[in-house]
Amino acid sequence: MTTDAFLVIDVQNDFCPGGALAVPDGDAVVPGINALMAAFPTTILTQDWHPADHASFASQHAGKSPYELMQLSYGAQVLWPDHCVQGRKGAAFHPDLNQNGADLILRKGFRRTIDSYSAFFENDQATPTGLTGYLQSRGITRLTLAGLATDFCVAYSALDAARLGFEVTVRLDLCRAIDLEGSLTSQCNAMRARGIRLET
Repeated sequence: MTTDAFLVIDVQNDFCPGGALAVPDGDAVVPGINALMAAFPTTILTQDWHPADHASFASQHAGKSPYELMQLSYGAQVLWPDHCVQGRKGAAFHPDLNQNGADLILRKGFRRTIDSYSAFFENDQATPTGLTGYLQSRGITRLTLAGLATDFCVAYSALDAARLGFEVTVRLDLCRAIDLEGSLTSQCNAMRARGIRLET
């Protein structure tokens, strides 16, 4: 139906095996995502797109290590290894991902001082990416999500979409997780509580 869209989250080299922030088995989602694109009239790809000195990088904070939690101006932030730096190979989509199937490529996380897990808002939960307006102008009301990582950018996007009134399904079989200190279970529970359908 024309009211449906497929939202593919951050299937990029740095989140796949060998990347700077590799999600275990991350590249395994690519064939299934490519196949599912044909079932949707609209496909949107998101792309993490950080400047080299992004505030979410542990390297930008003296004495801090990747995966530590730090308070930034907008709240708690996990500090990450440098990843998905603008224009570098790690920021490119996985080479097997069907980019030609996308109606829109949305870049996020490009503001140096704030991270952006969600496809809809920066991590302050206030600064919009513009995706909401795009979907509304297309008359899209139902979203199916897949990609990387389940417990961060996929979950944040799904939760924001539900909060904005979209009907949301997450294809867990086409996602892979970081699972940082139980984050996968926690986020799956949060998505179910919000009425998001989790399919395997």
